[in-house]
Amino acid sequence: MTTTSRPAPPARTSRARPPVVDRETFTAELDRLRRREKAHTREGDAVAAARRRLPAVEVDPDLTLVGPDGDVRLLDVFEGRRQLVAYYLMWHPGQPAAEQCEGCTWVASQVGELSYLHSRDITYAVLCQGPYPESRRYRDFMGWTMPWYSAEPSLGSLLAGRQVGLFHLVCYLREGDRVFETYWTTGRGVEALDNSYAVMDLTAYGRQEPWEDSPPGWPQGIEGHVRADGRPIAQWPRVDAGVPDDLGTTASPDGAHVHHSCAGG
Repeated sequence: MTTTSRPAPPARTSRARPPVVDRETFTAELDRLRRREKAHTREGDAVAAARRRLPAVEVDPDLTLVGPDGDVRLLDVFEGRRQLVAYYLMWHPGQPAAEQCEGCTWVASQVGELSYLHSRDITYAVLCQGPYPESRRYRDFMGWTMPWYSAEPSLGSLLAGRQVGLFHLVCYLREGDRVFETYWTTGRGVEALDNSYAVMDLTAYGRQEPWEDSPPGWPQGIEGHVRADGRPIAQWPRVDAGVPDDLGTTASPDGAHVHHSCAGG
C-alpha cells in the first residue's frame, strides 16, 4: 500500500470561464434555463409514474446468497421489509483493492444514510458478484456499512437474461414469502444512486469529461473520471489514513488487468 501525490484536476489549471454580465442579464438567462429544468423535472415525474405501472416477474425467494453468517436466501436479504433495492457490484477475482472496479466503488460510496429508505419499507443492499470473504474485506476497507452479500452462488438465476459480470441495479417487491422483480437498470441508469455527479452538473465546468457538450476551452481532460492515481478515487482518503487494503487476494502474475468500469457517458 503506497501513498502518492494527487494529480491536479484540469479545472485548477484552466483559465476558461463564462462571460461576465450584469445581474439583470444573468437573471434573464437563468430564467430561460429554469423553464427547461422544470420541464425536465416534470418529465422525470412522468417516467417515474410509468415505472410504477410496470408489470413484475416472479423470482425464486430461496435463491442462495452468502452473508456474514453463511448461506442466506434472497428472501432474507429483505430484512423483513416489503421492498429491496440491490446493487450488483462487479468483482475482479483475485485482484487487490486498487484493481477493483472504480465505477462500482463510485456508486457504492454514494449510499450512506439508509433510514430514509427504511422509512418507506425499503432495504438497500449490495449483492457482490464475487466471493464473500475478499469482497467483504473490501467493504470494510472502504468504510461502508450497508448490508453486504455475495450473489455468486445464484448469479445465473438472479440476473437471468442479463450479462453476468456487469453491474446492475435491481428492485424487488415481497409479498409474504413470494418475491417479484419490478425494475432493473444498468449503464448510466445507476446514477440514480449518485449525488456527486448531480452536484458537478450544477457547476460551470460540469463533470469535466470528454463526452460532455461544453464551450471551447472548458476543462474536459478527466478520462477516468472515477479512477486516478492508480486507484478508484474513493480509496484515496482510506490509503492516506493508513487503512489496510489487504483483501487476501493475489494479483495475476503479470499484473495485467482490464477495467470494465460501470461509469461513463
